[in-house]
Amino acid sequence: MCGIAAILSRDGPVDPAALRRATRALRHRGPDAERTWVSPSGRIALGHTLLVINDPEGHQPIASEDGRLHIIVNGQFYDFKRIRAELEAKGHRFRTRSDSEIALHLYEDHGAGCLERLRGQFAFVIWDEEAGTLFAARDRFGLKPLFYAEHDGALYLASEAKALFAAGVPRAWDESGVYRWLLACPDERRSLFKGIRQVPPGHVLRAGNGAVRLERYWDLLGSPRRGRTGPRPRGGTFSQAVDQARELTEEAIRLRMVAGVPVGCLISGGLDSSSVLAVAATCTDGPVGAFTVGFERREFDESPGAREAAAAANADHTVVMLGDADLADHFADAVWHAETLQFNTHGAARYLLSRGVREAGYRSVLAGEGADEAFFGYEFLRAASGASRGGLGPARILRILSGFLRSPRRHHPALHAVSPWLARLALLLPAAPSLFTRLSGGLGLIQSVCSRDFLRGFDGHDPYRTYYRRCKQAAAISRREPARQLLYLWLHSIFANYHMAADRLDMAHGVEVRLPFLDHHLFEHLNRLPLAILTDHPREKHLLREAMRPHIPDAVYDRVKRPFMAPSAVGTDGPLHDFLQDTLRGDALKSVPFVDARAVGGILDGLPTLAERDRGSVDSLLLMLASVAVLQERWGL
Repeated sequence: MCGIAAILSRDGPVDPAALRRATRALRHRGPDAERTWVSPSGRIALGHTLLVINDPEGHQPIASEDGRLHIIVNGQFYDFKRIRAELEAKGHRFRTRSDSEIALHLYEDHGAGCLERLRGQFAFVIWDEEAGTLFAARDRFGLKPLFYAEHDGALYLASEAKALFAAGVPRAWDESGVYRWLLACPDERRSLFKGIRQVPPGHVLRAGNGAVRLERYWDLLGSPRRGRTGPRPRGGTFSQAVDQARELTEEAIRLRMVAGVPVGCLISGGLDSSSVLAVAATCTDGPVGAFTVGFERREFDESPGAREAAAAANADHTVVMLGDADLADHFADAVWHAETLQFNTHGAARYLLSRGVREAGYRSVLAGEGADEAFFGYEFLRAASGASRGGLGPARILRILSGFLRSPRRHHPALHAVSPWLARLALLLPAAPSLFTRLSGGLGLIQSVCSRDFLRGFDGHDPYRTYYRRCKQAAAISRREPARQLLYLWLHSIFANYHMAADRLDMAHGVEVRLPFLDHHLFEHLNRLPLAILTDHPREKHLLREAMRPHIPDAVYDRVKRPFMAPSAVGTDGPLHDFLQDTLRGDALKSVPFVDARAVGGILDGLPTLAERDRGSVDSLLLMLASVAVLQERWGL
């Protein structure tokens, strides 16, 4: 886990000072070493900051045996020792003991086909000096970030947008990107910043001869045969599904416990993280280090359940206890590192948890994120699965037609104002009311604080419909069940843009987080199972519970899913309330072109009399606006 930066010039030589500034801006991602390299032609410069996990001498860029290729890597490749042995048997000579180097030699042999052999979370850039071409890739789920921009005759790439700014890319808001973010429909290709884009998950970027193009190399809903890895499901019984899910989950965790430094676990006490910790404990001789964020406000504190799970695994457990003052004091730093809008205080909590992990002497931990996606744990996915039962008989067809013919204004007026297409979808999935009700209320509030000129610029534009149509064109999405369509849209919007911002929060302190439930062998296997095996049980993630039952205590097995909740800023006096008041009444927010500061002030004035049912939506809105104010102030956008 490191930081990478690259500059490719179309005309004259690259400015080495610009690359050094970009690399220096990523020092928090790789505090152990910093290296830059400029090609003999002067056309490209590569920078790397090193976080030592496997090889203290694994400095990058790494050159191929003949010096033709150079690579910089951010991330981790699992099962790399086996692949390295195979490559050495073919005559490849390695310069380092780093897992990163296998990608270079696989590329020598297979070109872009090297990605089929790579298992992990990664973003890397390879320069071919002889051909004058650049090849960059991002992992299948977008767990590692890779931003790029074209500016003043050059292509810039980096692990974080702040490195592109440091290299000289201009700073400004991307109003289309902001609009999608505010409406909870972020585009995985865009960022919040004008001219700065992202290599999407499962894509490669190629550059040469003045052209830059993106190509997809992996897609969850693509052909069931092409590019698929891992075993096929054995038979069709639930018992067989349990056994195979257990085997693949254990394998994914075991591979991620391989490192040259101790590997710990982040735990909340819930099923997902407790399962990871329990299996991880079987992979080591001594106790595993386990870390939990706790809150002084007891209604949000999950540390008692985490202590129970840690004790069952004989883990060395640390609770990082936080009060509202801690969250308020570090919210701005968390936003700056994450480079996204935060709609709760989770980001600040994660930022401080990772700081505690590093202070305890750990730089690598496993976590349970991704289990809700892999095992259909979210209520809206389970509801969509239930709503799609019964096939397309006459009654089902009539219900679909009547849903589209009815006006959805009466049921979701705010949702209809933003996306008529999404409002109609809400009528077709009546078993998932919470998702669309929350969206409807939140979107109405968001529109009330946006400037009229900003909103007029998007008149007639339905972002949800546009995004669905693009996904439909890119994948076999229309041929899959509604629940799997929703999962696909989730993975390529909120998940890729918000959940994966945790990478920047962890790497702010030089901590890598490994996610075994997002192992693509495991995920693809589960995606091939009948939905009934994943969702036909009153309790969520029943398949995972049964698969992990030999490892986890009864208390964890029986525990009802509880979403991670961090303290809210609305509805209580104190540091978080004061932070919002100071930030949202300040000059930074007033200078943001797309925000109506007077409308925001009206909401702040009304907080003392705010109805309890509205507190959640208002809390999310105000924290997003606070994020906007922080980015505006820090970068002068």
